[in-house]
Amino acid sequence: MPESDATTAPDATTAAEATTAPAHADRLDEDTLRRAPKVLLHDHLDGGLRPATVLELSAEIGHELPTTDLDELTAWFYQGGRGADLVRYLEAFAQTVALLQTPEALERVARECAEDLDADGVVYAEVRYAPELSTAGGLGMAEVIEAIAAGFAAGPPTITVRQLVCGMRQADRVAEAFEAAAAARHLGVVGIDLAGPEAGFPASRFAEDLAQARAAGLHVTLHAGEADGPASVADALAQGAERLGHGVRIIEDVEVVDDDTILPGPVAGRVLAQGIALEVCPTSNVHTGVSPDVASHPFDRLRQAGFVLTVNTDNRLMSGVSATSEFAALVDAFGVGLDDLEQLTLAAARAAFLDDDDERAALIARIGRGYAALRP
Repeated sequence: MPESDATTAPDATTAAEATTAPAHADRLDEDTLRRAPKVLLHDHLDGGLRPATVLELSAEIGHELPTTDLDELTAWFYQGGRGADLVRYLEAFAQTVALLQTPEALERVARECAEDLDADGVVYAEVRYAPELSTAGGLGMAEVIEAIAAGFAAGPPTITVRQLVCGMRQADRVAEAFEAAAAARHLGVVGIDLAGPEAGFPASRFAEDLAQARAAGLHVTLHAGEADGPASVADALAQGAERLGHGVRIIEDVEVVDDDTILPGPVAGRVLAQGIALEVCPTSNVHTGVSPDVASHPFDRLRQAGFVLTVNTDNRLMSGVSATSEFAALVDAFGVGLDDLEQLTLAAARAAFLDDDDERAALIARIGRGYAALRP
């Protein structure tokens, strides 16, 4: 498949760019938030299946689910964040990964992902997945990546979707995954990631693999500062991370003194100085125990400290979220306005793994047009 089939022009027009603003657009109602252009940098393919698709794919292969009732299944996946614990939260992935073992299933889920994001106002997305998770039925990693690329290419022409290939920290196939990613850049693979448990599996363990991926022209974003603290972030930076997946526990390396002066520690100082973007996923962070609720999330403190923040979904199925609902959560918790959301979206566009300056400029211009259309 040519690269143009895996991506689409960022200056296409969607519902997020209506030519006239809706009534009372300044109230940031749900429709306004949905129509606002969005850039998504942290979304897991296996964490975003439609519940109905889970039912249909399970029936096709005889996979046993906790329930075959659609509403009950949706609730099972969510379970209020499955107990605010990362280990329990990740249990649900065994159900979705079991279904992603054929090219047809992978292509379908990728296409539906593109459709759902487009309908939610997302104009550009980098969706990640660990291809090794879909090799139990005999597929090679290259075949997994090809099927996902085909699915994204079959999605709406009004959204650009690129791939991030994950290697699982706790397994021994990271080198293989990154090699497959490097060979698939023409399919819209723009970067790599390390997923899985942070504690006990530092990025430095894969230093050689990461160096080879960078040498092959792949960008690097690494899960860090979610299940582990600033030391995990420091380790990711040492391995060339250009963005941090979550990264929010960097707040533990920031001190606010009595006069409201913000004093970053050594790791936080490096993140700030280098302008490393944090791929913040507020609701997911609540569900994995990073924060008790969105109102207590360090988002606002990080923003006040000057960190580059982007807003993301992480796992739309498991957390019962959309990009629109994450915007709404920030509006409710911190009173962010339309200007704030535009700046967060522009920050994501600038942090996106785009090597073509014209393409990035077109994306930024598209975001500007979309937000202008939402203002009276």
